[in-house]
Amino acid sequence: MEQVFVSASQEALILTVLVSGPPILAALVIGLVLAIVQALTQIQEQTLSMAAKILAVFGVLYLAGYWMASHIHRFTYVIFSEFPRWIH
Repeated sequence: MEQVFVSASQEALILTVLVSGPPILAALVIGLVLAIVQALTQIQEQTLSMAAKILAVFGVLYLAGYWMASHIHRFTYVIFSEFPRWIH
């Protein structure tokens, strides 16, 4: 019984990393590119990089949102459908 909960927790953590990866990577890449551009041009404007990161994250969420939601939906369906069997 304990193995079932450990397995579900492990799958939840893997799903969290998988789903949160694309927006975080988009913000990382945009932030790195803008930091290099700002260092080369000596522009020290913080709102420029923050606005670009926010737009990149929203863009990734718009493009990959269905994929992310389908993974979360599948996991949630499995958890709720198997839960009654786990507690008996």
